[in-house]
Amino acid sequence: AQDMPMNLAELNKIARAMVAPGKGLLAADESSGTIKKRFDAIGVESTEDTRRDYREMLFRSAEGMKHISGVILYDETIWQKAKDGTPLVELIKKAGTIPGIKVDEGTKPLPECPGEVVTVGLDKLADRLPKYYEQGARFAKWRAVIDIATGGIPSYTCIRANAHALARYAALCQAAQIVPIVEPEVLMDGDHDVERCQQVTELVLKLQFEELYFNRVALEGMVLKPNMVISGKKSGKRAGIEEVAE
Repeated sequence: AQDMPMNLAELNKIARAMVAPGKGLLAADESSGTIKKRFDAIGVESTEDTRRDYREMLFRSAEGMKHISGVILYDETIWQKAKDGTPLVELIKKAGTIPGIKVDEGTKPLPECPGEVVTVGLDKLADRLPKYYEQGARFAKWRAVIDIATGGIPSYTCIRANAHALARYAALCQAAQIVPIVEPEVLMDGDHDVERCQQVTELVLKLQFEELYFNRVALEGMVLKPNMVISGKKSGKRAGIEEVAE
């Protein structure tokens, strides 16, 4: 079966709406493990119902949702219905906001690269995306994690592997008429200075756009989520506000 031809105008329209001035994306895509930690901190049991109630409360906050362009959902949430039976995706649409879905399946250690990881989840992604589209998702998120540390980290291998996976994901999304958020995130941990962060970020973005080009991803139909260029959290040499802005 031939892929349906990508409608770039529609993808571009969604991408532009996602980055509308004065609005931001709401990340409601905490994994079950992460949200349990948040609930533990406030003494709430994490169950399918409590997770739904928490997210329903967010999506029904009319004043807050005015400032949200899109909501990133977790797989569990996109299929859930509100307490009154309304699908949660419908609540998001009613608020004038675009539903999205986190599709990566976390990270795994990268072979022969101690201390480094690669984001996984490409297997079966082509089958999953049309189902998410049918359920109302119009954009997706995939996060790559690039660490800066001593001993040659990040390695070229790690940057390349993650950039390639992100580009493959982005191409699969566009084929399914879903806007990909491309997130090659250089982490803030470590004791490196701002110059080192800038060097790494520049290389990561260069290789990322090279991979996007090789995988025929239309830039008008995607959204880049870059990291900030700042000193590592453990660095004694903090970059000032002006320098970070620059």
